[in-house]
Amino acid sequence: MQSLEDELERARALDVGELADAVETIGFECTRCGACCRSEADDPHTATVFPDEVRRLQAAGAAGASAGGDTGDTDADARDWRDVARPMPYGLTEGDDGPEGETFEWALQTDSCGDCAFYREDDDGVGACGVHADRPLICETYPFSVDLGGRSQPMGAVVDGVALGPQDDTGELGDAEETVRAHECEGLGRDIDRADAESLAAALKERAVRELEEAIGVRDAYEPVTADPGAVVVHDSEGAKRPDGSEVDE
Repeated sequence: MQSLEDELERARALDVGELADAVETIGFECTRCGACCRSEADDPHTATVFPDEVRRLQAAGAAGASAGGDTGDTDADARDWRDVARPMPYGLTEGDDGPEGETFEWALQTDSCGDCAFYREDDDGVGACGVHADRPLICETYPFSVDLGGRSQPMGAVVDGVALGPQDDTGELGDAEETVRAHECEGLGRDIDRADAESLAAALKERAVRELEEAIGVRDAYEPVTADPGAVVVHDSEGAKRPDGSEVDE
């Protein structure tokens, strides 16, 4: 299996034009159904968010409150780490006093219903993102992802895909293994403007690069934490953190 570093180089070499071609071939238009922002079958919404994206959403909340804008918060000046993100639930167990253990990365915070904390819905059932301008890359690029033929995992069922790179006379993929994947979404198959396809493609490339940079950072920074048994520890590219985003100080 190729190393994370090799996969990162492949991500950096992705051609935005080819990515845009693939997006156009599949087609997409957001219908604002909100399905990608809500819980499903009692399974809470889970979307990965990078540490710097958490801080950007924190800052955006305070900036919105200062400008008198609608940030979706009752008190945006007080938006802290836990208003934005929660520990990724995978790897945690339920102890006597709640979740405990070590996990990797952060997920966007959810509300009491398991929906994304920033999801809004009007009286007609039309969905919207309360932090659209500052939304994480995983939200900006949904329902697409890039498979580099390495360690990347699908974020849900894959329903369509377009191979990148040279193909032989049968239309099969040649030496390249990169694929643009499409995941379940009612907006797939709709016409997309070229400029929108290119914008989405640029975000897809950025996300592919950032995910691998983060994975390498997590690997290099990881050290098992033995202090505070029964607590939750989150490992990201910046080191070990508590659920409130503060560093674990052993």
